[in-house]
Amino acid sequence: MIVEFGHFALILAAFTAMVQAVVPLIGAHNRWPGWMAVARPAAGLQFFFTGLSFGALTYAFVTSDFTVQLVNLNSHSLKPVLYKVTGVWGNHEGSMLLWVFILTLFGACLAWFGGNLPPGLRARALSVQAAVGVAFYGFILFTSNPFERMSVAPLDGRGLNPILQDPGLALHPPFLYLGYVGLSVSFSFAIAALIEGRVDAAWARWVRPWTLAAWVFLTFGIVLGSWWAYSELGWGGIWFWDPVENASFMPWLLAAALLHSAIVVEKREALKSWTILLAILAFGFSLIGTFLVRSGVITSVHAFANDPERGVFILAILALFTGGGLVLFAARASAMEAKGIFGMVSRESALVVNNVLLAVSCFVVFVGTIWPLVSDIFFVRKLSVGAPFFDTAFTPFVVAMGVILPVGAILPWKRARLGKAMRPLIPALVLALGLAGLAWAMQSGRTLLGPVGLFLGAWLVFGALTDLYTRTGRGARGARLRRLARLPRADWGKAVAHAGLGVTIFAVAGLWAWEKEDIRVAFANNPFEFAGYEFTLERVRDVQGPNYRSTMADVRLRRDGRDVTVLQPEKRVYSVSNTPTTEAAIHYRLLRDIYVVLGDAQLGGGYTLRSYSKPLTSWLWIGTLMMALGGGLSLSDRRYRVAAGGRKAAIRGVPAQ
Repeated sequence: MIVEFGHFALILAAFTAMVQAVVPLIGAHNRWPGWMAVARPAAGLQFFFTGLSFGALTYAFVTSDFTVQLVNLNSHSLKPVLYKVTGVWGNHEGSMLLWVFILTLFGACLAWFGGNLPPGLRARALSVQAAVGVAFYGFILFTSNPFERMSVAPLDGRGLNPILQDPGLALHPPFLYLGYVGLSVSFSFAIAALIEGRVDAAWARWVRPWTLAAWVFLTFGIVLGSWWAYSELGWGGIWFWDPVENASFMPWLLAAALLHSAIVVEKREALKSWTILLAILAFGFSLIGTFLVRSGVITSVHAFANDPERGVFILAILALFTGGGLVLFAARASAMEAKGIFGMVSRESALVVNNVLLAVSCFVVFVGTIWPLVSDIFFVRKLSVGAPFFDTAFTPFVVAMGVILPVGAILPWKRARLGKAMRPLIPALVLALGLAGLAWAMQSGRTLLGPVGLFLGAWLVFGALTDLYTRTGRGARGARLRRLARLPRADWGKAVAHAGLGVTIFAVAGLWAWEKEDIRVAFANNPFEFAGYEFTLERVRDVQGPNYRSTMADVRLRRDGRDVTVLQPEKRVYSVSNTPTTEAAIHYRLLRDIYVVLGDAQLGGGYTLRSYSKPLTSWLWIGTLMMALGGGLSLSDRRYRVAAGGRKAAIRGVPAQ
């Protein structure tokens, strides 16, 4: 009964979305306050109904209701409760319901916290948000119904994909969807602005918090996915340029560009058309990611479904909203008149260069991701584009952004003198060059990758600190330090995020440059040396888990004659699906991880053992979390909550002619 109730609630949400998509839009066009006012309660009601539907599906999973086909295919009574809940979105149908649930959450938040918005802009934005919902409600109800019953209920389910049974991946999809779907609000604002024919500084202030929130969630979701790949897959890597990884990375790049572009609109009322275009493309690439994961056009360990028919439906949604948005942009972009004028050397110019680098790097990743499909369709050739292409093509853009960013952040608006602006950054530059030279002298192998990564990382970190310090003005050092504590949170957030990017760049470069690997057949109680440690395979035993059988090894690590830890790598076989997985054992340390993977048994009683020394991996997680924290700090700045309200009286939407 609860399952049917959830299905009925989803249908009611779809009808509510239809009303919300049409009535407020007509009201805004005709300036009818009553019709425009429908948008706010409709958004809340839509969220309520979708929440009931999602709750009903979650209840079916937690209670192991195997009369529901989706529960039967993706759950099992022996699974831990965490993975029963994970099973709700660990499949195509449930993940799409989560997608729509988050869409309605953002729509409801826009209705609840958008009181400072002009009524016409709010009504149009909520109508566009609801129109996106209508498309996905139709997709779920007609092609991907998660509440479908089975005629004969089995005694137990088939279980969740074993590689998804990991705490990191339990949280990874929800945070990714909060990022993907959060960009729909920026898209809705962009379409509403195109309909009204007006974009100004207040509009940019309203867009930035929503874009920033989506970017923060997307950053955290990508970090969780990267950590899952590192700890769960046993491949020893943190990023493989997999098509689905790229599907989350591309909107992240465009969202970062949109954030910086919106700053120019807010401060100088320039780059209006470019900002609108980025808002359309950022959400468009989120839809492209949804298509790639579910259409079957690519092969990935992350893919949810392999169904071309449903892929065509998503492709139609992509064409409708992204294509329709671009057509509207082409028709109305001439109304986005830029007012700010700036020189070649200015913060505006630096932000333009930053935007171009981010957008072009996104395009490079996109081409590399879809090129195998293009080659197969048009040239009838099977090609694969792997990490070497992406590393070679993407790295120059990262280097360019890393070099330019500290300079651009410290340049004044409108016009500047480069020599004068660079003067405070000279100590940071000297220190970064000194650290790079030290790394070059100390490393055993002569590779530029590590020293260059250290230079860029230090340049970004010290540049961010310098930018923060220059904002305290002039005076005694003690007074400047006191003013430093009183700087707006947005300034602190920017510095933390930029410093986090520097830490991440150095960690990735150091990991690639200085990683060591050892593969051998290890025998019990026969120690060997690697990366300054003594490894001893003490025993290999069989372990029974809650829903799997495990072959677990005890590998003792010693250093300088003292015990460090005992690592326990595993090879698991899940009972229901009979699927094997590899569980790496990792000794986490601040400067270097020791990573051990158990292989197959060999003739003579030994086991294949892969050992890695992975420098600076912990700093990779620290750096990316710093970026997310910086975004969160900026988002908490009270100016985001009150600045737009201060302009409310001055902003009035211009109805479409």
